[in-house]
Amino acid sequence: MKNKKMIIAIVIIVIIAIVAVIYPKITTKKSANKEVKIGILQFVTHPALDAITKGAKDELKKEGYADAKINFYNGEADQSKLQTMSSQLVQEKNDVLIGIATPAAQALANATSQTPIVMGAVTDPVGANLVKNVRHPKGNITGVSDRFPVAKEIKLMKEILPNLKTVGVLYTSSEANSKSQVESFTKAAKENGLTVKTYAIASSNDITTTVNVASKEVQAFYIGNDNTIASAFNNVLQITNAAKIPVFPSVDTMVTQGGLAAVSINQRELGIQTGKIAAALLKGKKVSQIPVDFYDHTTPIINTKAAQALQITIPKSVLDQSTKTK
Repeated sequence: MKNKKMIIAIVIIVIIAIVAVIYPKITTKKSANKEVKIGILQFVTHPALDAITKGAKDELKKEGYADAKINFYNGEADQSKLQTMSSQLVQEKNDVLIGIATPAAQALANATSQTPIVMGAVTDPVGANLVKNVRHPKGNITGVSDRFPVAKEIKLMKEILPNLKTVGVLYTSSEANSKSQVESFTKAAKENGLTVKTYAIASSNDITTTVNVASKEVQAFYIGNDNTIASAFNNVLQITNAAKIPVFPSVDTMVTQGGLAAVSINQRELGIQTGKIAAALLKGKKVSQIPVDFYDHTTPIINTKAAQALQITIPKSVLDQSTKTK
């Protein structure tokens, strides 16, 4: 009888051991076969945000998600579209969501508190009410901030234009990220002896009138990470170039388009970092384990053709430490 009980006990132990070895393999295989779905919502079409999206997609492929289904939507700066598209992305049950630019990230945040959200290029995550603690995010949102180093930009502006006194700042009143930058730029500029005049627009339809007025009142323009203005940047340049007024944007793509210079963050690299965070979440990390990354790798970039057209001589000391547009 004792031998029978012992045999039964041994059999039970062997079965448990076999299940312990085989079951994880079965569940892992099922998990591996599960289609990974990634939702991306971009605020509007313009080269800077396009570069971020491309960088994120490229990095996700590099991280092993080449076969993932990517559901991509572009709101084209339409708030109602952003809301509808956010709801659609949630309904599609994506494993992770990426919001490219502040309005897109905000729309996703309003649509779900469950699915992990990665911010791509959000200048002021706290001011935009996306996170409360950037070091220890709670809830379902973390990501990358493109908070701009305004002090470096002002230094570059003064090196190129030693007689600079008055700077005009263009921004969109409805973009939280843009308003935050206006405040930080204005404070830093005043500390450096500059007078700042701000010009708000409600939409891209206001650009022509606003820039025409401002061009008569300032010596140079600064444009922060403003998606509405970036999407219509060529319209800005048509007016400023005719008035021979230089524009100092905040991203490399806008210098390539015709802005004079910037201490810029490479937008594709920003996207790559966004993709890294999305991949980390897909691999099992929790949002709370990933602090918001304030990406601050900056490089001065100069558009020498724009300088020539504006009849501005760039000091050799500036050229030697800068990237030149092709």
